[in-house]
Amino acid sequence: MSVNFPSAIVRRGLFHSLRFELTFVLLLGVAVPVLALAFFEAGIPLGHPGVVEWIVQPVVANSVLGVGACTIVSIAILRRLRFYPGVAVAKSILPVLGVSFGLLIATIATLRLEYSNKLIITCFFCVLTARFAVTAMRTRAKGLLYYVVPGGAADVVCELQSAPVFVLDNPSLENLPDCAIVADLYADLEPEWERFLAEAAISGRPVYHYKQVWEAETGKVRIEQMSENGFGALVPSFAYQKMKRAIDLALSILVLPFIVPLMGICALAIKWDSKGSVFFRQLRMGFRGNEFFVLKLRTMSEGCNGEDRALSITKSGDKRITKVGAFLRRTRLDELPQVFNILRGEMSWIGPRPEAVSLSQWYEGEIPFYRYRHIVRPGITGWAQVNQGHVADLDEVDEKLQYDFYYIKNLSYWLDIVIVLRTIRVVLSGFGSK
Repeated sequence: MSVNFPSAIVRRGLFHSLRFELTFVLLLGVAVPVLALAFFEAGIPLGHPGVVEWIVQPVVANSVLGVGACTIVSIAILRRLRFYPGVAVAKSILPVLGVSFGLLIATIATLRLEYSNKLIITCFFCVLTARFAVTAMRTRAKGLLYYVVPGGAADVVCELQSAPVFVLDNPSLENLPDCAIVADLYADLEPEWERFLAEAAISGRPVYHYKQVWEAETGKVRIEQMSENGFGALVPSFAYQKMKRAIDLALSILVLPFIVPLMGICALAIKWDSKGSVFFRQLRMGFRGNEFFVLKLRTMSEGCNGEDRALSITKSGDKRITKVGAFLRRTRLDELPQVFNILRGEMSWIGPRPEAVSLSQWYEGEIPFYRYRHIVRPGITGWAQVNQGHVADLDEVDEKLQYDFYYIKNLSYWLDIVIVLRTIRVVLSGFGSK
């Protein structure tokens, strides 16, 4: 029985429907402000034929069409983000709308089209408010319920804290609410439970293997249960990796003129704060197990080249961190020089963080399958970083590896968008820095 997990995010009820969301946001975010500006700016009352004449003017029409397109695109992106675990959609609304409307302004300026600043700005705040209202309404509406078929290893789903989970006590669909059925589809279930699963699928209820549910809700892959078959499922898309490399290069070249002056300012601050070199080079384990020197802005009074395992670990309240270094680490500005590692093909903007060679060798000796994380290019930010932050202890590294394997298994541009949006929050909040 095969399934496609994204469809598991089945939300019942009016507030979770696409039709309601489009109608509500377009009405309150676009239609209402347009009619209000027509009344207050042009003095045209509602229902008057002059409203249509006012809207078809190029300066208004261009703005309305652009705002409508931005609204629809942002709704599509935000709905897609719900399919990824650990993503607080409410925290992604502002960044997604900001990027969408920013691209609208850039397009209008490039094509030199007529537009209304007042209309675009008003619609932006109205769409933002309407989208937050939809999210607020959804928090009060019933979401997805999981009902677990007993048997095999499916009981691990009962440990989830992110969704309501119930265990079925009899193989019957009668009186069962709207829900997703979860089972260990590879276990030897009793005939009545197998018939129940078939009947549930026929009735239109989603039926999922327990591993898919656990991974999607936690954002991890359970490495303690991995086998040769598990590695086959973790082979990332080579086509997307090539496309991702092209995007890395293009983006690095594009932002380089902005990064270099910013690094110059940071360099002056480092020199003023403490003695030593501005840059810090450390030997790290990279793509396909090849070693390379990662480049960072120096944030400590002393460091190491990656050969000493003890000195390679940064602990909370590490006394080696300078005053300026603490700020650079919290804002992640110390990572800026790694744009040159990206240009050289040693890193990507997004991927598992590269570890010091001494640490990587230690982890490989202690944690099974650790070396497999080198199948993709390491990144400046990644799925583990936005979920877990900086780690050093062996138990934390084991959990980090579960996040890394989830990223490798689900490597896609949508997951990369999730990481970018959550990285913005991490930079603003300083989450996970040491």
